[in-house]
Amino acid sequence: MRSRKRRRTTRSPPPFVRGRAPLVLAAFLAGCLLVGALAGLSTVDGVRTWYRGVAKPSWTPPDGVFGPVWTGLYLAMGFAAWRVWRRGSSPSRSRALTLFGVQLAINAAWSPIFFAFHQPGIALVVIVALDVSLAATISAFRRVDRLSAVVLAPYLLWCLFATALNAAIVRLMP
Repeated sequence: MRSRKRRRTTRSPPPFVRGRAPLVLAAFLAGCLLVGALAGLSTVDGVRTWYRGVAKPSWTPPDGVFGPVWTGLYLAMGFAAWRVWRRGSSPSRSRALTLFGVQLAINAAWSPIFFAFHQPGIALVVIVALDVSLAATISAFRRVDRLSAVVLAPYLLWCLFATALNAAIVRLMP
């Protein structure tokens, strides 16, 4: 019996994609960065006031780390989603991009809940939902474009770290 090896083929984007690809890439990047900017706006006051007084674990990164890390992650997210979009219309692509939108919406909800409304307990539930939806997104991306799934892996790792930090803050609350 001969084993069948799956031949890897390089698919070029469908013709309708080629002309619009740079504009769609810019839209995906801008959309993700917009979510990040809105999240950042919702955190500024909370970080300066409320968050300074919150009991945090010793392994909490300095406040200045979060902005650059999130900016890089939002850019990676936009790039990964664009690569999936470039694969052309299919049920797998539609599911992957829908899951991407869901996780992005959950991502956008976490910052105001935690920093603006000062609700770390509720934020913990939200970030666990983000972790689950992000894992589902990565799985769906993998079926469409493996590199896109790999590009999202650091985002999942950072979210898991943020989940642990959020949980530690909840545990340390009086």
